[in-house]
Amino acid sequence: MQLKPLLADEYEDSPIKRRLDRLIAERAHGAHGVGIYCCYAPLELIWAAGAVPIGLCATSQQPIAEAETILPANLCPLIKSSFGFIITDTCPFYRMSDVVVAETTCDGKKKMFELIRDRKPMLTLELPQMPDEQEGLRLWERSVGKLRRFLEEAFDSTISDADIEDAIREGNQRRRLLLEIMGYARHTPPLINWEEIKEISALAGSFTGESVVRLLEEILEKLEDRRRAGIGVKEPDAPRVMVTGCPIGGDAEKVFQIIEDSGGVVVVQEACTGIKPLWTMVEEGTADPMAAVARRYFELPCSCMTPNSRRLKYMDELIETYMPDVIIDVILNCCHTYNIESHVIKEHVAARHGLPFLKIEIDYSEGDIGQLQTRIGAVLELARG
Repeated sequence: MQLKPLLADEYEDSPIKRRLDRLIAERAHGAHGVGIYCCYAPLELIWAAGAVPIGLCATSQQPIAEAETILPANLCPLIKSSFGFIITDTCPFYRMSDVVVAETTCDGKKKMFELIRDRKPMLTLELPQMPDEQEGLRLWERSVGKLRRFLEEAFDSTISDADIEDAIREGNQRRRLLLEIMGYARHTPPLINWEEIKEISALAGSFTGESVVRLLEEILEKLEDRRRAGIGVKEPDAPRVMVTGCPIGGDAEKVFQIIEDSGGVVVVQEACTGIKPLWTMVEEGTADPMAAVARRYFELPCSCMTPNSRRLKYMDELIETYMPDVIIDVILNCCHTYNIESHVIKEHVAARHGLPFLKIEIDYSEGDIGQLQTRIGAVLELARG
């Protein structure tokens, strides 16, 4: 039986065009745009300010040559791509951002932010990287408080605690629905593939209010139709792959395509472009919604944190939930924190779960595709065995 699309014809445009169309519509109704680079940026404060978060991380090889006229060649391709689009004035999302929220997750991004700080109003969130210390959380709460004041001043408005609580409830509802949708990859065979998850997540991030809830509920109904009909996206014996590591998008999606072409199926992506920003909720109904928002974001298990034991617990939960046969750890060139932490992940996966593990280092070019095909194909054969 043919696999019916989860998105209606009206959403068949490219994800970039859809996002732009939605942003144009939101701005036509008076919404401001807040450019963000990381899932540590508290979305609830942006929504409570009546603004729309706009992701600015770029994942294309196209502007990197121009970026390297200023930035070093041996730098993360995501940073170079993001910077290249800005200095060539070819990023419509940056142009549509009234203000920018940056963060101190890695040294490369911090220094790149210095080079663009005079182009738009920008706040750099100081992220303490001591996740197990209360003093780190207190410092982060103050940083999140600065973001609240920054947005109020930028948009000449007041963000009340009630506004934040409303945004918390809306954000949690959106996360729960997206997690339910992603959960259809737990089936054997999976009932949803990585490309559909990417499209749905990108589309959900472009809508606000009840419209996103209706959209996600419609998708869940279609997934239930697939389940009842027993229609999967891959053969039942296809090796199930959990992709971990750095964010993957655009030209880096070659990894996903090679996994699929090699007979595997991606059942979950651990990274911040995957399930990580959805996995936990903000506590609702507290006396201090600002503290609840700060605490939830501070607990995100990025490799910039040290020690990063939360990531191991988080990965255990994902492995138990999505039951992968193999782990593929994707590291962007020169991302030192994820690259070093890969050793810890490999040992943990082997000792606790006994799963095959492959670390690959990539950039956005096509020069490594042959090597990736060989290595990914080999680890999938190992998983089959």
